[in-house]
Amino acid sequence: MSEFTVRPIGHVRGGRDQPIDDNWDAVAARIELDRSVVDPEATLGLDAFSHVEVIFVFDRVDESSVCRGARHPRGRDDWPLVGILAQRAKDRPNRIGSTVCRVLAVGPGWVDVSGLDAIDGTPVVDVKPYMHRFAPRNEVREPAWATELMSDYW
Repeated sequence: MSEFTVRPIGHVRGGRDQPIDDNWDAVAARIELDRSVVDPEATLGLDAFSHVEVIFVFDRVDESSVCRGARHPRGRDDWPLVGILAQRAKDRPNRIGSTVCRVLAVGPGWVDVSGLDAIDGTPVVDVKPYMHRFAPRNEVREPAWATELMSDYW
């Protein structure tokens, strides 16, 4: 088995500079690609897609605040105690985030998106086109607390 290292392919530029939990849909940001990792033409054809999935690192989450077990989402005792893997919180063991974003514009070495819940300077690990056929093929279910949590998120 070979060893590999995950390196950022770029960084978030613009948008928010603080990790505020709600109203991300109106936030626009640019993903600037690092030319030492990917060539500018890596974005070729991406403009044919309405959405992309962005995988990024919550790099400013302090290691001491990482949750390795269970907690109440957003610290709310009125929501159940659930494991960190049953949440999409930023203070997870590997601090990896993933969001499907609307594509606003694409150019050589950059992608403008809206709805990316990552702050200015965040390392981006990958950008993938969102394809409907990769979405869940069956009914999606989620607990009531998750629906309530997301009511103002976008």
